[in-house]
Amino acid sequence: MRRSMCAVLAGVLVGTLTLTSCVADTPSAPPEPLPVNRSGPPLPAGSRLEPADATPPEPEPDEKPYGSLRPDDATPQERIPEVYERGRLIVGVDQSQHLLSFRDPVTGDLEGFEVDLSREIANDIFGAHQPVDFRFVDSADRASALREGRVDIVIRTMTITRPRQNIVAFSAPYLNANLRLLVPRGSDISTVDSVGDGILCVADGSTAVNTARTEAPNAQLLLTTKWADCLLALQQFQADAVLADDTILSGMAAQDPSTTIVSLPLERQAYGVGVALGNDGMVRQVNSTLERIRRDGTWWDMYNQWFGPYLHSQGPPQLTYREEEPDDE
Repeated sequence: MRRSMCAVLAGVLVGTLTLTSCVADTPSAPPEPLPVNRSGPPLPAGSRLEPADATPPEPEPDEKPYGSLRPDDATPQERIPEVYERGRLIVGVDQSQHLLSFRDPVTGDLEGFEVDLSREIANDIFGAHQPVDFRFVDSADRASALREGRVDIVIRTMTITRPRQNIVAFSAPYLNANLRLLVPRGSDISTVDSVGDGILCVADGSTAVNTARTEAPNAQLLLTTKWADCLLALQQFQADAVLADDTILSGMAAQDPSTTIVSLPLERQAYGVGVALGNDGMVRQVNSTLERIRRDGTWWDMYNQWFGPYLHSQGPPQLTYREEEPDDE
């Protein structure tokens, strides 16, 4: 038995020496880097990890967004006859942005500031308590949903920017927000700079993507299809911070008290209702509702209900309109 064991050990030693000599004669290739969180849970569905500096940031536009179309004296039936005859408004929203547009886990109903705004617009078209046909769209699909006619309007934290106005018509602003960070409590991250070479999560197609590429060039970007996946990634240690508007982050912090909002505001954003280009009647119809909810206090009721415990507001955004030529209809 002792002699057999020695023979086995000798064979292993010889094999090892032989293998070592073979490897030494062949140049070794550099080891491939391990993917992030290889042994952890998979990344949220549809998300992707962008290496630092993989995509250069786009230059900020010099031009500011131009104003929207002022409401006229026409009736809803005159402004948007097809929608009026259909008898329902089709609105593109999210279903997982807590406080803004989310599905109540108990009742299954859609709730939130943007859901309430959708219903206010529908009420002004059809009369009180008319149902709204909600369709769920991802951040990156908002413009295409309008262009393809899948929805009448999009109310999904869509920031009004000058480049976007080339592909989408916007209402006047209905909500202002500030771009900030969400981190786990106790994190060393307090600014975008302090993210370093960590992982920063943003929703693909949002304006935060370009800001992240500009302000955090050394960070990897986790690009998700919806903001709720950024909170999931933060909870699963797949991201070090989330860069988003404070209206979105406040919903995440309300869902997970182990997180907190940090950093001074990077940018001030103004959300507008997205409308297909050329549908001026719908833009005017939406703006008539925005004027009404400012005037009768409904805007404050909605804001205090959803954001009052988390954010301070200076009031409804200023309704900005552009000068129109007589033939600008």
